Amino acid sequence: MAHRPVGAGISFTFAGTATTSSDFTVKSDVVRIVASGGAAHVAIGTNPTVTTADYYVPSGTSVTLALTKASNRIVGVITGTTTIVYFPEGTQAPFGVGDYVTLTASGQSYYDFAHKEVLSVDTSVGTGGYYQRRMTVNYDTSGITTSFFSPDAIMRTSQKLGAIGAEGGSGVIYAQQVQVTGQA
Repeated sequence: MAHRPVGAGISFTFAGTATTSSDFTVKSDVVRIVASGGAAHVAIGTNPTVTTADYYVPSGTSVTLALTKASNRIVGVITGTTTIVYFPEGTQAPFGVGDYVTLTASGQSYYDFAHKEVLSVDTSVGTGGYYQRRMTVNYDTSGITTSFFSPDAIMRTSQKLGAIGAEGGSGVIYAQQVQVTGQA
């Protein structure tokens, strides 16, 4: 099977205590993970607490694990101590409460944020009938006074990768999101 890299890869060291990577936006439904220098246990999540009961990656080998990706355009923002985002009419939030998301607003980078928690998804059908078109994120944008106008703004799910050395060992984790194609 062949892999097509998606985005930039990440790497971080691990040892006998749990280590967590920086966050990454999920752009593929598969991540390839390599443990170098020692075997590791790994976990993927919004803020994973990895233990020796999690997925085992033998030293010098690679595994491919599934990711759940979600994304949607953002067409409006209401600033405040929390941030309310609007999805295009006719679509809905592909995210749920407790998910973590990253926003990239081309031309308005001051609206950008990374790995912030979804606090609520408005499912009201009353006046205005949002029907999951509006979502609140735990990010303070109260200092932004410029109107939101980014036509290419996109929100994506974000995750982190955690690792701990098997039997107290240490090494380096290399991870790359990939698309998996048929037989090579």
